[in-house]
Amino acid sequence: MKIEQIYTGCLAEAAYYIESNGEAAIIDPLREVSPYLAKAQQNEAVIKYVFETHFHADFVSGHVDLAQKSGAEIVYGPTAKTTFKAHIATDGEQFKVGDLTITALHTPGHTPESTTYLLTDNNGKNHCIFTGDTLFIGDVGRPDLAQQGDLTMEDMAATLYDSLHSKILSLDDDVIVYPAHGAGSACGKNMSKETFDTLGHQKQVNYALKASSKTQFIKEVTDGILPPPQYFAKNAALNKAGYESIDNVYKKGLIGLSPQDFESLANQSGALLLDTRDPQVFAKAFIPNAINIGLNGQFAPWVGALIYDLKQPILLIADEGKAEEAITRLARVGYDNTIGYLVGGIEAWRAAGKEIDSITSITANDFEQAVEEQPNLNALDVRKPGEYQAEHLEITLPRPLDDINEWTSQLMPNETYYIHCAGGYRSMIAASILKARGFENVIDVAGGYGAIKNTNLKRTDYACPSKAMKVL
Repeated sequence: MKIEQIYTGCLAEAAYYIESNGEAAIIDPLREVSPYLAKAQQNEAVIKYVFETHFHADFVSGHVDLAQKSGAEIVYGPTAKTTFKAHIATDGEQFKVGDLTITALHTPGHTPESTTYLLTDNNGKNHCIFTGDTLFIGDVGRPDLAQQGDLTMEDMAATLYDSLHSKILSLDDDVIVYPAHGAGSACGKNMSKETFDTLGHQKQVNYALKASSKTQFIKEVTDGILPPPQYFAKNAALNKAGYESIDNVYKKGLIGLSPQDFESLANQSGALLLDTRDPQVFAKAFIPNAINIGLNGQFAPWVGALIYDLKQPILLIADEGKAEEAITRLARVGYDNTIGYLVGGIEAWRAAGKEIDSITSITANDFEQAVEEQPNLNALDVRKPGEYQAEHLEITLPRPLDDINEWTSQLMPNETYYIHCAGGYRSMIAASILKARGFENVIDVAGGYGAIKNTNLKRTDYACPSKAMKVL
């Protein structure tokens, strides 16, 4: 028996490779399927099943491509409806993978079709459960993403409670829990950095599993849920209906362009110029109107949160050899319309005599000095509301990056704005968006709040009503 968790940190997503006696199964695969095919070929195994725990909202699964390339059967849980060929399992239905048995346990609540897969070894012992978004390490799935008809978030939470107590918590404490996500995913609110655990330990430490009643469970699970990113519903729709082959996405995206051709195509296509380099490198020199979302951070989730049209043409500016990685990570969240990349990057653009823009980035100490000289300067904190409420500078206004399209209209283009986040990744995204929208005087605070905490600027761990309500 072989069970391998394939964890992708930038998406906080876990896929699984299971193998026994020359047969394999994949659970919740990512969009690019070549690693799974290569792994099975290397082990001389045939991929028999592709199990999906539910219709994922935070990424586009590789189930359709993988089934076509391997001949495997796609399996979803009860109530799932797809436009492509798939086996819809009944509750309790069993599947054989070599000497292993995988049982579909219908566990609705996160979504109606959510299903946990119980793996039993060749001795008949329950070994582990693949819980998808039903049960995380430290958390459970959010119940607000797939409400149907008159069902409310509270109704779905009640269903989730029933699923957990009737199908999962009755299993032995030594059963291993393998979820679909870890810390950093927007599919839950309190996920652990650990990516697997025993069920017994989760019963002791998971706040949701320790709830004394269904009423308490509903209250705790639904409290403090932020609105889902706008791309979630679009990704779920792609997972239900199918999507373009990843091979075609690479074919049309991996087109190297000279500076002249890049500029011409940008003007003709109305493409978004997406610069994926490190934020501080980007700040020093970039193509005018380019948006910075760095590959070295949560690239795909931020693309999904901020670019509203999945069909938006995209032209890439990337470090040497990173174009394919950027295209892959865009495709993971459904952005399949990359139409080329700049060969030679910003150096080639500069050598061709093309216009260059920049963003001023200052140290936390320089920011402290600026505040001393201008106590009423405009300072924007683009972290999430919970981060701001936990601790923030007294002078800053909360302007979450997720909501930049809502609060940009409150700013005055001729004013100067100092922007910070936690470490500098999100603040550069915000600064680049504002710069592209005509705000010339944006200043990034390098190192973000982590660096600012080492200054003498006044901080508070309470939201400041007068600042929070101030309109810029």
